[in-house]
Amino acid sequence: MTTILHVDSSPLGAASVTRQLTASIVEALVKAEPSATVVARDVAANPPDHLSGELLQVVKFRNLESLNERQREELALTDALVDEFLAADVVVIGAPMYNFSVPTQLKAWIDRLAQAGRTFRYTEKGPEGLAGGKRVIIASARGGVYSTNPALAGFDHQEAYLRSVLAFFGVTDVTFIRAEGIGMGPEAKDKALADAAAAIDGLFAAA
Repeated sequence: MTTILHVDSSPLGAASVTRQLTASIVEALVKAEPSATVVARDVAANPPDHLSGELLQVVKFRNLESLNERQREELALTDALVDEFLAADVVVIGAPMYNFSVPTQLKAWIDRLAQAGRTFRYTEKGPEGLAGGKRVIIASARGGVYSTNPALAGFDHQEAYLRSVLAFFGVTDVTFIRAEGIGMGPEAKDKALADAAAAIDGLFAAA
């Protein structure tokens, strides 16, 4: 049975373009495989704390002696997030572009996933991803048009970052569904949504 992890990161609620797109993607996945299990993770509504010095010692460096209550809770949350990610066959991520990068809540979630010995490991030949074998579909929303505009391509630290960090985890089956130009007026937004909807239809028509 396929497990789908559905991750939303936009704090805009019903006004979010990426939430609209991830819902459509998950709906299409379940339609293609009705027996699939969907696990929802809203990192905007329930964001993991950013890694302060106190939490880094525990969550990243695994210094586990004399933990206080908060550290134990954060360690348990981190392990649960990693378990959830590793257990998923398909991960659908809503990732709007904020200031040329990803929302801080999404970055906080990714920081929890980056666990040596679980999602990656260091070897004599360099880092090796341990989380391969899954499919990731990312709903990407951007106010401008970056994918086809050379003048803006260098400002894209959103999709480039996501592709890089997933590759570091060993995930190479990554597809972006883009809604670009949504900040360029109503007509441009309508076109962006229509193009994204067609991309979703095409993605599953080809499957």
